Amino acid sequence: MHAAVATAFDKPLTIEDRPIPDPGPGQVLVRVEACGLCHTDIHAVRGDWPVKPPLPLVPGHEGVGIVERLGDGVTSRTVGQRVALPWLGHACGECRYCVDGRENLCEKQYNTGYAVDGSYAEYVLADARFAVPVPAAVSALDAAPLTCAGVTTYAAVKGARVVPGERVAVFGIGGLGHLAVQYARLVGGIVIAIDVTEDKLRLARELGADHVVNAAEADPVAEIQRLGGADVAIVLAVDPAVFSQAFAALNRGGRMILVSLPADGSLTVPIFDTVLKGISIIGSIVGTRQDLIEVFDLHAAGRTTVIAVPRALSTVNDAMAAVLDGTVPARLVFTLEEPLPVTPHPAS
Repeated sequence: MHAAVATAFDKPLTIEDRPIPDPGPGQVLVRVEACGLCHTDIHAVRGDWPVKPPLPLVPGHEGVGIVERLGDGVTSRTVGQRVALPWLGHACGECRYCVDGRENLCEKQYNTGYAVDGSYAEYVLADARFAVPVPAAVSALDAAPLTCAGVTTYAAVKGARVVPGERVAVFGIGGLGHLAVQYARLVGGIVIAIDVTEDKLRLARELGADHVVNAAEADPVAEIQRLGGADVAIVLAVDPAVFSQAFAALNRGGRMILVSLPADGSLTVPIFDTVLKGISIIGSIVGTRQDLIEVFDLHAAGRTTVIAVPRALSTVNDAMAAVLDGTVPARLVFTLEEPLPVTPHPAS
C-alpha cells in the first residue's frame, strides 16, 4: 500500500510503499477513501508540541473508508461498512472519564495519526469500537472534515451552553470555523465571525453568520463591543493576540472556549476582571463518539454544509504549505484513488 510518511521533524513527508497490515484482535482494517488535512497533522509532523509523536509516522485523523477485514472478536462492525477514524483512536473504557461520558479525557487514550499511524495511507488499522459508522447519506468527502473539524467545534458549542439569542464570536474561519458558525446558529446563537481575510468572512456570511469582523482592518474588540459584546467566544485561531482579544470582547458571565493549540501557547488573563465579571474559561478537546454520531446525523439531515476541497495525497507537502499560508478556504481533503509516486520503504 502507499502511505505518506514523516521520517524526521525537519523533512517533507515521503510517499512510501508499505505492506498492508493485518488486523489484530479487536481491530478492523479500513480501506481509506478520504482523509482531511487538520492543522494538528502539521504540528505532528513538525514535532511542535511538548509530547512528540514516534517516528516514522503516518499522520491523519480525519480518515473515512470502508471496512475490509475484521480482527478476532470484532462483532460491532461489518465488512463493507463505511466508518470514520477520528483523533480519539482508543480509550480504556474503565476510568472515571470513560464511565461518565468524557472518554475524550481518558488518560490512557491514544490518538490516531499521532500515537499510532493514521489515514494518510491506502489502508489503516483501527480499534473497531472507535471506528464510528458513517450514515449512507454522508459522502466520504464530507465525512472526513466532520470527523475532526466538525466534532471538535460541535463539542465546543455544546460545552459553551449557548442560550438562544446569545452572541457567539467565532475567532478564525477556516476548516473548523466554517462549521462552528453553523453549529452556533443551530443552537440559536447570534454569530459574529472574525478573521483577517475577506474570502473567509464572505464564506461565513454565506453559512449564516449574522455579523463579520475583519481583524486586519478594525479592532475586533471594539467592533464586537459595538455589536453588544460576546456572551461566548470560541477561539480557533492560533495567533496569541487572538486570545486576549476574545477575552476582552466578553460580556459579564461570558464563556471563553479554547480549542486551538498554538505551538508556544500560554494564556494570561486579568484575575480582577475574570472574578468580578464571572468569566469562565473552558478548554474543549475534540469530542466523544456520541458527539461524532450527532454530527453525522445533523449533516445527513441537511443541517450543515461542509466546504471541502479534494487533493491528491501525492501533493501532501504542498497542501500543508497552503494551510500554513492561510490560502485554503476551509478544509483540504486527500483522496486515495490516484496512483502515487513511491519512495521504497527501507524494509521492502
